[in-house]
Amino acid sequence: MKRKPSQGNETFCMAPWTHTYLSPQTERRLCCASREPATSFEQYIDVGTARKQYSPTTLAEHWNSPHMQSVRKRMMAGETLSECEVCNLKLLNTDVYRSYWNNLFGHLIDHAFDSTTADGVTTMQPISYDYRFNNLCNFKCRMCGSMLSSSWEAEQRKHKDWSVQSSPWMEPTLREQIKQFQDTQVVDEFMTAIENKTIKEIYWCGGEPLMWDIHWTAMQRMIDLQFSDQVYIRYNTNLSRTQYQGQNIYDMLPQFQDWQICASIDGTGAVGEYIRDGLNYTKWLENFKQGMSIAKTAREMRLDYTITMPGLLELKNMFDLSRELDVQILTKVMFTFSDDEIFSPLAVPKQLLHEIIDDALAYITPSATWKQQSMIDVLNNMKTRDSFTPTAKGKTRQMHIDKIRNVSIDSILENTILWEWWQSIET
Repeated sequence: MKRKPSQGNETFCMAPWTHTYLSPQTERRLCCASREPATSFEQYIDVGTARKQYSPTTLAEHWNSPHMQSVRKRMMAGETLSECEVCNLKLLNTDVYRSYWNNLFGHLIDHAFDSTTADGVTTMQPISYDYRFNNLCNFKCRMCGSMLSSSWEAEQRKHKDWSVQSSPWMEPTLREQIKQFQDTQVVDEFMTAIENKTIKEIYWCGGEPLMWDIHWTAMQRMIDLQFSDQVYIRYNTNLSRTQYQGQNIYDMLPQFQDWQICASIDGTGAVGEYIRDGLNYTKWLENFKQGMSIAKTAREMRLDYTITMPGLLELKNMFDLSRELDVQILTKVMFTFSDDEIFSPLAVPKQLLHEIIDDALAYITPSATWKQQSMIDVLNNMKTRDSFTPTAKGKTRQMHIDKIRNVSIDSILENTILWEWWQSIET
């Protein structure tokens, strides 16, 4: 039975009718936040058999695959999908991706239902693309890893800090097969949509998209085809650079229908540079202010702040940064499904975490505007969550990375409210 959102279907999302996502390892999913079992996308590496066969699928094969049909069928029936857990439980932040897709493409809801069979087959085609063409990135952020950062990957290869069992895609033969598929099929799918002028929205996220050849090629092609004024462009970028081979992103963006840069920054100064290895905070701030000089609305230049364990020390500073720049700060929590991940703020004991949060809220709340409301909402939400006890393995892992990079978290945590807790974790 089909049940539209206006009829009480609160779990419905337009993403399966309009959006297509591809990871740097060529996994296809509903969106970047979806949680789908490996059995639902046969295009990835078959690690469950002796063959370990890389079997990627094309967009055409994926779009009306049995899994996508099932997703649409269940959504139209008003079911709560396990794949959408991040939105259902607001695991990352209080603003859910579902709302974004429904706001952006809500005018197509009737068309989505009318164009889709009871079995979930749709005649609609994707108009929103989040293609992570590769993992090329010049940062090694602590809450990231090799799947999203080539710098992380290179570090792990250099120090033999990986295995085929944990990272099958890094096996040299498979790695080359993935690259070949990305450079041919994936690029062709994307550029065909541009040539056909069917794209309405692009989310550039990496890796680091401003390092990709395809990013600059595609942006210029949309301008040359004279339909850039019909396309909405979004970025999640480390903003370490703004230029490429004579092209400047700030010269391009005004030629598009609308645009938004969410510039990742998880702490100021030394703390920020520790969390986001590769960050030059002074340069980042310069690049951000250049973007502000061309921004015409408050939504075009935003801070993208992920709260980590050491980032708890930066709550007040990040609030001050948002206020000083007079820009919105989008806040989310570094969530983890593993108690090995000691960098999550939820690894901090509940009493201590609440003390830090309450102190920050007392500082933030009196002078906050709507531009900092995300911080307030996320911090209050964090107080409703359970902390977990991090394993010794998690701390040992971070100390190992510190040694490789010739840095020390001690210099960040020492003489802070987190120091005694950190010292108490045995290794």
